[in-house]
Amino acid sequence: MSTPIQQRIDEFRRQDRIRAAALIISVFGDAVVPRGGRIWLGSLIRLLETLGLNDRLVRTSVFRLARDEWLQSEPCGRRTNYLLTPSGLQRIEEVSRLVYASATPQWDRRWRLIISVGELAAKDRERLRRALFWQGFGVLNGDCFVHPSANLISAFDTLVAEGLGEFVHKLKPLMAADAAPGTAASDAEMVRHAWNLEHLAQTYLRFVDRYQPALTQLRDGAGDLSDEDAFLLRVLLIHDYRRLLLRDPALPDVLLPSNWPGHKARQLCRELYRRLLTASERHLDNHLQLADGHAPEASTRLLERFQDADPLLDEA
Repeated sequence: MSTPIQQRIDEFRRQDRIRAAALIISVFGDAVVPRGGRIWLGSLIRLLETLGLNDRLVRTSVFRLARDEWLQSEPCGRRTNYLLTPSGLQRIEEVSRLVYASATPQWDRRWRLIISVGELAAKDRERLRRALFWQGFGVLNGDCFVHPSANLISAFDTLVAEGLGEFVHKLKPLMAADAAPGTAASDAEMVRHAWNLEHLAQTYLRFVDRYQPALTQLRDGAGDLSDEDAFLLRVLLIHDYRRLLLRDPALPDVLLPSNWPGHKARQLCRELYRRLLTASERHLDNHLQLADGHAPEASTRLLERFQDADPLLDEA
């Protein structure tokens, strides 16, 4: 009888269509960056083949990521290492600050706005909306994008990096001052019109339902966990959680409904990640290689992730 951890890994393998490029970016951000940021393509293929990604799929996805300026190649004899481009690394680091943060940031009660000035074709407006959606921006009346804490300079840099630089001159970034109580629309109204929190809450609940059995298994010590399965589950955990956070505007607690399921999802991810860390790092010690055969060591900064999961800090 398979364990919950094996069931989650098997569930991923049975997918009709695996978005390999997105998964590879998750692997780079979580496992490769802490080990110097480079990996031999053959090593990446071997790490992912047991998740159901074959040689051709990984190679094709890596080449597309290089074409899209996420990755760059580094020849080493007859082999090739791959690493994130400067813009790819910047985007990974921005998301990582959210993924591994111990808590949501304090709010300065000032809204960040990006206003579309001038005409945009419907297709271009949708491209812009989707790009800003993945940065957590909500939409007001189609022409105004809003966020409680985004760095507007970074938001524009990301648009340029994603090939939308041609629209930047039609966008106006603004910081909204906090109005006196009773003189303007409430913050709650702003949130209600800009985001569909009910849908996001359901997504968080599905994440909790998917990974709670695996955490329960590890808490109970039920079933043997191989180093490879620890690594595979860690990859899926961070990949799914990263995709969730990319849709989350990271609203401060004062703007969220009571009993917000995002908090439970963060706590679950923290604890499960810490419980998987030691075994998954052993797997990477043995299987992550550079083109010259060297196995890079993990940075000590890896232990800074989810530090507030204190009961497990010493285990890692």
